[in-house]
Amino acid sequence: MKLILYSADSSSELKLAFADQGIRAGFPSPAQDYMGESIDLNRELVRHPATTFYARAVGDSMVGCGIGDGDLLVIDKAIEPMEGDIVVAFIDGEFTLKRVKLDPTGSCLWLMPANDEYKPIKVTEDNHFIVWGVLTYNIKRQLRR
Repeated sequence: MKLILYSADSSSELKLAFADQGIRAGFPSPAQDYMGESIDLNRELVRHPATTFYARAVGDSMVGCGIGDGDLLVIDKAIEPMEGDIVVAFIDGEFTLKRVKLDPTGSCLWLMPANDEYKPIKVTEDNHFIVWGVLTYNIKRQLRR
């Protein structure tokens, strides 16, 4: 999966109405007549403004974990990656989005796709490899018009 990168501008504030009692995804509940709370998505989604950036997912190698072509990703460079995290990695001159899997032998790590059509990428000391950041949010467009 390739990425189109964007810097995060958290200098603006846009407060949106917020259903603070939640929206039920099971049985319907009485509608809220008044939404008194508001939410600022910059504050909600960006924990470290100086080290957060956005990317647009390109491709389908991560569809098995809910990340599809065109999704907007929020990535934080200040978070230390751990086993199982989805990261933006720069390997041998290319960016990719994959899940980190540590090799039990400690000799390498693996960048794991979430689509059986793609092979895992083995990362050794011979590769030029950097973790650019850890995926914190995946924003999906639901209305496909």
